[in-house]
Amino acid sequence: MADIDLKSKEPAQVLDMLGRVCPYPLLMTKKALEKLNPGEVLKVLSDAPASVEDSIPKFCEKQGYILQTVKLEDQEQWELYILKP
Repeated sequence: MADIDLKSKEPAQVLDMLGRVCPYPLLMTKKALEKLNPGEVLKVLSDAPASVEDSIPKFCEKQGYILQTVKLEDQEQWELYILKP
């Protein structure tokens, strides 16, 4: 499913988790995704490497969500695009 460009879709919600450390980004991402309708995209902003590289991807894989991660090299932060199937 990597052929879908999630960052080109308009997110239904943007979740700003900058400055928040584990487990808050994962917990808030779970809550936000529960409220989305199938086919909607959640955009998460995070600067917590453990959340971006470990806990959120594992959660998405387990739940069947489609995840696309974009690292903003110059800012040491990430944008995560999560599609609720």
